[in-house]
Amino acid sequence: MEFDYVIVGGGSAGCVLASRLSEDPAVQVALLEAGPPDTSALIHCPAGIALLVQTQSVVQGLNTVPQPGLNGRSGYQPRGRTLGGSSSTNAMVYIRGQHADYDTWADMGCPGWGWADVLPYFRKAEHNERLNDAWHGQQGPLNVADVQSPSVFSKRFVEAGIQAGLPHNPDFNGATQEGVGLYQVTQRAGERFSAAKAYLTPHRERPNLHVMTGVTVDRVGLVQGVAREVHTVQGGARQTLTARREIILSAGAFQSPAILMRSGIGPAAHLQGLGIEVLHDLPGVGDNLHDHPDVVLVADAPGQSELFGLSLKGAWKTLQAIFEWRRQRTGQLTTNFAEAGAFYKSSPQAQHPDIQLHFVVAKLVDHGRKITPGHGYSLHVCLLQPRSRGRVQLTDRNPHSAPLIDPQFLADPLDLQRMVAGVRQAQRILAQAPLAAHGREWAASAHARTDAEIEQWIRQNADTIYHPVGTCRMGQDALAVVDPELRVRGVPGLRVVDASVMPRVVSGNTNAPTIMLAERAADLIRQTARA
Repeated sequence: MEFDYVIVGGGSAGCVLASRLSEDPAVQVALLEAGPPDTSALIHCPAGIALLVQTQSVVQGLNTVPQPGLNGRSGYQPRGRTLGGSSSTNAMVYIRGQHADYDTWADMGCPGWGWADVLPYFRKAEHNERLNDAWHGQQGPLNVADVQSPSVFSKRFVEAGIQAGLPHNPDFNGATQEGVGLYQVTQRAGERFSAAKAYLTPHRERPNLHVMTGVTVDRVGLVQGVAREVHTVQGGARQTLTARREIILSAGAFQSPAILMRSGIGPAAHLQGLGIEVLHDLPGVGDNLHDHPDVVLVADAPGQSELFGLSLKGAWKTLQAIFEWRRQRTGQLTTNFAEAGAFYKSSPQAQHPDIQLHFVVAKLVDHGRKITPGHGYSLHVCLLQPRSRGRVQLTDRNPHSAPLIDPQFLADPLDLQRMVAGVRQAQRILAQAPLAAHGREWAASAHARTDAEIEQWIRQNADTIYHPVGTCRMGQDALAVVDPELRVRGVPGLRVVDASVMPRVVSGNTNAPTIMLAERAADLIRQTARA
């Protein structure tokens, strides 16, 4: 089969690219997704996120190699594996990051990616139900809304944050990020609004858009040095697709570098060690992996059935909420759980907020994989700009094998130091009357008082908050994988468009920035076609 563009990966970036490139009826676009279609009710019901991690139906549960910084534990790395990718399985929080994040990208050798350059693409993507100003748009396909029925506990968290000294911030994506407030989410009318629902579903009937699910990509093939072939596996059968113009990898921070390496594009010594023919020695492929390390404070709130939890009264309320959501798309099940949050500086010396909080209206233990009785709430403490860097490598040549993921969490001592300060501030918020009157922090963290005790508690409990980036880094130096137009260096006809190209992680959730990346990439690709 032959197409003009073959897009590998039907996640956030892939859905945007498929939609935008197929706007031209003269081109044929193929979108390949390894997972199933996004038909599960657990995707579309916002609170269904609580069960997605249990079912593993559309979530690929990857793991890191043992992490010395986490006391030798292996971290859990769930990734969305369905149309919409992780935008179909995440907590729907809409955060862009700080203006300075993108100016830093430009300073790192990525012209065209400064804040003034990317803001128009954020606005182009967005339909914000509440905000329409210099920062926000209302004409884009991605619906952004306030949480429909925020919990009284989320409002109490905001009050507690204000009492602890943080300014109230009604818009984390406006002039400044610092402060405490309720998050906006990618929802509409009580349903999740993933990248698939925003960009793909409205255009599935286009005759020039070909969406294929259950397709695993093995490798990219070069024809006379140009990327032209995509070798796939589907149900045990192998097939080769041909791209007349470009192949675009949008498989994410773990799979995009893995596909490059299986294709013979990557660090020569690693590929040779696996018996892979080196077609292009590109040493930066798989390097620069980093992620937001995160640790969760948990509190019991006995009898507080406004919170999600395991009890007879809680079960009855949840049953009622299921019927309400099915009939009206309203009520408790419209929650994204992480309804409120905050951004603050871990020290007065910090130039920008370097800690993010997510307040969760349930007790979150081990990524939600462990259920504890009773009701309570949780508070994520996330380090926004970690200095630690790791890598992704191949286990073997098998396209179905999970890659070796080594984020090197807390390898840099400053990361741990800033997380300790972040935890202390989070504990001050939990100790304020609006929350302390209703809940009690678990002893494991509450009894950690000295820096050394908090450090040990962090090492024993921290993990990812699901924001891996950087493994196909954009730039112009010898270790950059793609140039500022996201073209793979030295391999014509091949681009990477997803969070793997970020030279440095943004200060916040990565989904909205990934959608922005793909919006701008679509323009870059069309410019190339017109040249």
